[in-house]
Parts: sequence; structure tokens; C-alpha cells
Amino acid sequence: MALSLLQDRNIADRVADELREAIQSGRLAPGARLVERQLSSELGVSHIPIREALARLADEGLVERQPRRGSRVRALTAKELDELSGLRVLLEQFVVVRVQERLTERSEAELRKLVDAMIQAAERGDGLRLFELDRRFHEKLWALADHRMLTELVAQLRGRINGFLRAANAALEPDALQAHARSHEELVDAIAGRDPETAKRAMEEHIRLAAERVSSALPVG
Repeated sequence: MALSLLQDRNIADRVADELREAIQSGRLAPGARLVERQLSSELGVSHIPIREALARLADEGLVERQPRRGSRVRALTAKELDELSGLRVLLEQFVVVRVQERLTERSEAELRKLVDAMIQAAERGDGLRLFELDRRFHEKLWALADHRMLTELVAQLRGRINGFLRAANAALEPDALQAHARSHEELVDAIAGRDPETAKRAMEEHIRLAAERVSSALPVG
């Protein structure tokens, strides 16, 4: 393999990481155009890694590529929201039961530390920090579930799930930030309570409320 090709792939990795973070943080909003020439100039790289990075993000569901119309940050549709939230309920209910079976004092303390940080971010009105901690909280649950095949499966959905979390946080009014942060405290309480059905109901309600917030912010039609 040519050295230049290897270099382009490494650059494409970094470009994809940069664009992914910008999309998930909201710096690149849904519907925003992603012009290869402009990105190439801003990031100081050639068109080849830009094109490869956009292809990867399209595979992750974060970018929409249309013939002769270029690329845009993909906006969540009502149908996709319904499919994703339903799938999240099934997967994350399974996750919380596995976490219950493996929960230790240390892992519970780690979850509660994340929740405390979320509450502090909410009290400051720092929505971006709250989203980042929200993402880390759910990824921590996936890690604690300790299921290799499930981890591989969710890796394919991570971009869409993070987009869901970003949209759910972006739809929050300032006075709702704290309630959202504290809802994670209720989740940890349910997991620590050791009753699987209670934990599953708590997770379903958590995802349902987030989906309702996102749905209310979607364009009509």
C-alpha cells in the first residue's frame, strides 16, 4: 500500500472525528451544508480525506449525501425518531438488567459522579456540557453491561444515538435542564434497587420523555 494512501486514511480519521464532534455538539446544525472545498480550506487538507470522512459519517447516519447536491448534516425525521427510540428501549432495557447483575459499589459511585456533574452543568445552564455528560453516562452503562456482541452492535448505532441525545438536550428549555439531569439520578436509583422490572420501566420512561422532547422540536410535515 502506498504511503500517501496510508497518510490520507489517517487524515480522514481525524477529519471524521472533527466533523462528528461538531455535529454532535451542535456546532454544525441539522441541514447545514458540508462543502468539500470549504472544509478542505478550513481544515487545511486535500479533498480526498474530506470525501472519505463524509462517506464514513454518511454510513453512521450523521451526514446525508445527495447526487449533484453535495452533503448536509442529516436531520432526524419523525420516522427515524420512532424507530430509534423504540430500538433504544429494547436495547437499553437489556443493558440495565445486565448492569444490575454486575453493579458494584465502585461502578455505582462512578455513575452517581457523572449524574452529580450533570446536575451541576444543568444548574449553570451549560447545555453543551450536559449533553457530553449525558452521552458519557449512557456509554458507561453500555460498558458496564459487559456484552461484546452488544458493544459491536451499538458501535454501528452510536452516531445516531448520540444525535438523538444531542437533539433531546437541545430541545430542553433552561428550566428543564435540571429535571433532565436529575432523571438520570432516578435511573441509577432504579438500577441500584436490584428489581429488573423497575429498572426497565425507568429506562423506558427516560427514553420516552426524551423522544417526546425531540418530536416536539421536529419540523412539521
